[in-house]
Amino acid sequence: MRHVFKTVLLFYCLLWGLTAQAELVIEVTQGNDKAVSIATSPFSWKGDKVLPEDPAAIIDNDLKLSGLFKAMPRASMLSFPASESEVYYRDWKVLGASYLVTGQVTLKDNAYTMNYQLYDTIRGKRIAKGGFTGNSIQLREMAHRISDAVYEKITGLKGDFSTRILYVTAQRHDANRTDYQLNYADADGKRNRKVFSSSEPILSPSWSPDGTKVTYVSFEQGRPAIYMQELATGKRKKLTGFKGLNNSPVWAPDGKSMAMVLSKDGNPDVYILDLASNKITNVTTHYGIDTEPDWMPDGKSIVFTSNRGGSPQVYQQDISRKSNGEFIPQGKPRRLTFEGRFNARAKVFPDGKSLALVHKGQGATDFNIAILDLDSDRLRLLTSSKLEDSPSIAPGGRRLIYSVQGGKHGELGIVSADGRVKQRLPSAEGDVREPAWGPSVQLR
Repeated sequence: MRHVFKTVLLFYCLLWGLTAQAELVIEVTQGNDKAVSIATSPFSWKGDKVLPEDPAAIIDNDLKLSGLFKAMPRASMLSFPASESEVYYRDWKVLGASYLVTGQVTLKDNAYTMNYQLYDTIRGKRIAKGGFTGNSIQLREMAHRISDAVYEKITGLKGDFSTRILYVTAQRHDANRTDYQLNYADADGKRNRKVFSSSEPILSPSWSPDGTKVTYVSFEQGRPAIYMQELATGKRKKLTGFKGLNNSPVWAPDGKSMAMVLSKDGNPDVYILDLASNKITNVTTHYGIDTEPDWMPDGKSIVFTSNRGGSPQVYQQDISRKSNGEFIPQGKPRRLTFEGRFNARAKVFPDGKSLALVHKGQGATDFNIAILDLDSDRLRLLTSSKLEDSPSIAPGGRRLIYSVQGGKHGELGIVSADGRVKQRLPSAEGDVREPAWGPSVQLR
């Protein structure tokens, strides 16, 4: 069972590499042959100091990483329009750009305003415009917001460029000392920042729905405990530290409660903690192992991994919440996965119609990321490395991030939900694992 569940710490420790990485760099390993050509002209700048970021380059990179667009190099542009009056549609059509983005950045009273315009060069008209205001630290976030707006206008789908990712790195100094660090970064891998570091393992990071807090498992006191931490202040709170397992915390969609795995009453089972009352209730009970919970979007049921049927498979348990913060299981768990000898680490898509999970087929030796359609029960493989783990879904449901092991160091992978676009986020110096994709950053 040690290759099955995250509850067995040794399995994860054996997979960790040597050193912690700095900023993640996304490498495209498989693209989209039908990507739409888009050009982003350098944004004009009005201010009394050097603009610390290049918004057009950030937008170009975002759209390129989506796999649906190919960015036109600046060297190929005939002009750099900053306003609609400077746009000559014929030039852009000749260059093969289907869409054009222009923009302006101004600075006044220490506030930056970033405006943009989106043009359909084929139809010869502006189709969108907008803007955002913030401080110098938020310039990248404003550019990511523009990427989201452009993406949604053209595709009709929500973008995820203004989101962030959590991940854990490890730095092994010798056989007796390894340092662990929980980090978060923008969805493009930039601006990595430390959340927490320890000489003991860190596992299972999870975002609060509003993106202001994170939870994780730390072994800093010699045994696992679940902590909650505010990103802005660094303030930490220990949520559970029972004897035995304290693992896999995941926030409810409304942010008022948290599912987790505890073994305080014997076998590992799924419990729910009401954050207001601190009441903890057991919602699965079995002599086997129940672990790795995630919530359905309506908050009325959870999915989890269990070996109650003889092999690790994914189940769903309906629940109801009483006014005192207690959660009551409704009926018996329903098994959701039947194909293959191993299905675990399930994460629910934002629309609740599919699951991303780790799958191992009958007779197979590889652990791969797959998607299960809950209506048709059709299971579809997305990836093909030997050992993949920890899938996490972007808020828009268009991309997944996961961990990959098998080379010199562990790294992160990103794959589009249709499997057509694949990227890697290798560590420059060592190992990175346990990713969690978070919500969009709120501009304040």
